[in-house]
Amino acid sequence: MFEVIDTGADPSDVPVSEAVRAGGLFWSVHVSEDPVTGEPVFGDIETQARRTLQNLEIAIKAAGGSLANVVQMQVFLTERADAPGMNRIYTEFFREPYPVRATVVVKELITPGLRIEVLAHAVLEGA
Repeated sequence: MFEVIDTGADPSDVPVSEAVRAGGLFWSVHVSEDPVTGEPVFGDIETQARRTLQNLEIAIKAAGGSLANVVQMQVFLTERADAPGMNRIYTEFFREPYPVRATVVVKELITPGLRIEVLAHAVLEGA
């Protein structure tokens, strides 16, 4: 069984858990949304990537870890041209050794206007 991590974020009205922990393993999914209201945060890719990775950081801290625990990322972008901007922001949050990462360009995300979604997997120490 797994534990849903309470990040303090406004609960989603879709049937999904934002972050879960099973033993020492952590999984989460994030988009660019205000962590208090749950409202989408629009703007350029740098704005959206920063908010998305800040949401990841909030969730992993709530689970007792840090971004240094992240071992794998999956990044979904709606525009190939957004990759350089996303990478600039990504390096504000992650340092070498970087998590294993796949970056995929998709046609669209579920919320119109959102340009990035991330899935993260982490190993939490001391679990």
